Formats: sequence, C-alpha cells, structure tokens
Amino acid sequence: MRIIGSVPVFLVAFAVWAQPYPTRPVKVVIPFPPGGAPDLIGRTLAARLGERLGQPFVVENRTGAGGNIAAEAVAKSPPDGYTLFAPSDGPLVINPNVYANVPFDTLRDFAPISLTASVGLVLMACRELPVSTVRELVALSKHRRLSFASSGFGSSQHLAGEMLKSSAGIQLTHVPYKGFGQAVVDAVACNVDLIFGAISTGLPYIRAGKLKPLAVTTPRRHPGLPDTPTFPEAGHPSVTMEAYFGLLAPAGTPRAIIERLHAEVAAILKEKETVERLRGAGLDVAGNSPEEFTARLKADLEKFAKVAKSLGTKAE
Repeated sequence: MRIIGSVPVFLVAFAVWAQPYPTRPVKVVIPFPPGGAPDLIGRTLAARLGERLGQPFVVENRTGAGGNIAAEAVAKSPPDGYTLFAPSDGPLVINPNVYANVPFDTLRDFAPISLTASVGLVLMACRELPVSTVRELVALSKHRRLSFASSGFGSSQHLAGEMLKSSAGIQLTHVPYKGFGQAVVDAVACNVDLIFGAISTGLPYIRAGKLKPLAVTTPRRHPGLPDTPTFPEAGHPSVTMEAYFGLLAPAGTPRAIIERLHAEVAAILKEKETVERLRGAGLDVAGNSPEEFTARLKADLEKFAKVAKSLGTKAE
C-alpha cells in the first residue's frame, strides 16, 4: 500500500470524497434560451436542489451551435460537482451525428446522473394553412412548397421533419431557429407553415388557438391532446420519437458526488409538486440510474447515426 507521509492513500481518498457537498453555489448550464422544456425542467430541478442541499444552484442559459457551445464548456469544466449540464437529448446524441465538428465526446466527456423527463413532439400548422390533418398536409405539399420550423439544425424537431418527409415522400423546406421561442413566433405569425415542437411547449399555443395540431410523435395519443392522432394513426408509423432531458456532470466527477446528486434528483422527481408541475406542462417524469442513462445515450448515438444520413449534409 502506498503511504503519503504516514497516512495510507485510501484514507486520503476517503477524506477528500467525504467532505461536505456542496459548500458553495453550483452552476447548472442549460444549452437553450428560456421558454422551452429544457429551461422549465432545469430551473425546476435547480430550485429544488438548492433548497434540499442548502446552496444556490444557479441556472445559466448558454446558447449557440445547437447546444454545442454549452456542452463543450461543461465538458471542459473542473470535475468537482460545481458545474452541471441540463440538456435535452439533442446536444448529446443528435449533434454528434449532424455536425461536422463536435468539440466533445458524449460518452467520454460526461458523467450521466439521471434522466429527468421525456416528451413527445407535436406537428403544428399555422392557422392560415388550409389543412387540419396530415393527409391534407401531404396533399397540399404536392402543389405548394411548404416550410417547417424547428429549434435548430439537428434538433429532434428537425429530425422529426426529415422523418415525415421520408415517410410521406414530400418536400418541406427546413427553417432552423435558435430555440423554440424564436421559431414559434414566426409560426404563429404564419411566416412559416409548420412547426415541430415539444408537446409541453406547444400546448399553450394550441389551447390559445394560435396553432393547429396535426399529429404527435408518441406511440399513443397524449392526454393533453386526446383528439390529436399519432403519426402511426395518420399513416406514418416510422415517425415516432420522444425527446428526453437529463442532468450530467463533467467526466471524472467523484462517484460520491454523482451518487449524492442522483439520490437527490430521484427524490425530487417523486415529489408531488414536481410531478404536477412537469405533467402540467405536458412532460413525463423519467428518472433512471447513471448506468441506465449511459446505456440510453450509447444506444441513441447509434440510432440517430442512421437517421442523420437522410440529411445528406452536416452543419459546421
């Protein structure tokens, strides 16, 4: 056994890992602007973690390059538990497949803590577009070039649009934005014909009559949209996907901190107030273990590698 002075190495390691955590504010980086599902989930978790652990968990919305800028910043942060990442699946499993140069490696550079929530997508149409079903949309696209908005190149919304194009054999012009908040403004104003968005963020616009829902990407109809068919029901069984959200730390973060944070997140996701808030926004609570989260990321990196081939190009 190696000795440091007169103290065994394992005792030194134990002393370091056994120190209280956290002892100062923790930064939670969200790679998208306020107004979307990642921001709602990230802020909900940050507030409760701060209350439970006695230190502020401060949210930082760090946008750009579809989440790559934030992901790189977190990946390069000290692995001490004081910088966390609260993204959707896009930066983690889609971006590595659709960007030519991604400045991080999802499996190498991050230590997954837990999934937090999941949500299906909904295809919505501008109020002035003369369609109310996917069948009518496909028919109209044969005579008129239509556009669809997403929250960014390579986002889950973008890939859903590509999947619909492939399934229906139609052409749709993709218009990427920097987040759903910007995209939905143009969709409501009918500057774009269609928009894919998370059900959670689309519901307020649907309920207000500002956008028309055509179909959801979930396997079953969503409770918040009981009259809106699934894509399989609309004749497109391949257009199914759910976005998910999670909490991660930089790789190399001590296991004791990962386990502490996982235990806290698991407890928060069982709280009645948290569940009601997330479900009220159209989200499904979806916690799991660090190992299960890692396996999900690995499988989805492989899955989206196949889907991304349909894009024919990669963003710089």
